[in-house]
Amino acid sequence: SDQEDINNEIQRILDSSESPDIIEMRVVDEKGIIRYANDEFCKFAEYSLEELIGNPHNIVRHPDMPKAAFEDLWKTVKDGKPWKGFVKNKTRMGSFYWVFATVFPFKSCDGSNGYISCRRVASPEEIKKYENLYKNMK
Repeated sequence: SDQEDINNEIQRILDSSESPDIIEMRVVDEKGIIRYANDEFCKFAEYSLEELIGNPHNIVRHPDMPKAAFEDLWKTVKDGKPWKGFVKNKTRMGSFYWVFATVFPFKSCDGSNGYISCRRVASPEEIKKYENLYKNMK
């Protein structure tokens, strides 16, 4: 199945000694519109770059993610501070994958505010912990 393929790829990356710490990167503007996405993000999310650029970042938001997690993310980065947390993303084909995200606020060369999100695959232990935690959040 597609989900097994995604899980196998994630596990392959976790098991790889040359595995990068950061597998996904994207840049969004202050309205949450995707302005940049790396190849790894496109691959895991199952979208082409053209399908992502210009669309809201929540195109990959999984319905299991509690609203409170994203409210905290936006409050934190709009206050100029980095945010860290675990996120369950939805793929284009309806599967999912978990990442540990760090979102950094920045000011673009044109003076506008934006956010860079760097993500790594979450470990099975982290996934279990945050699946249970998020079930109890709204």
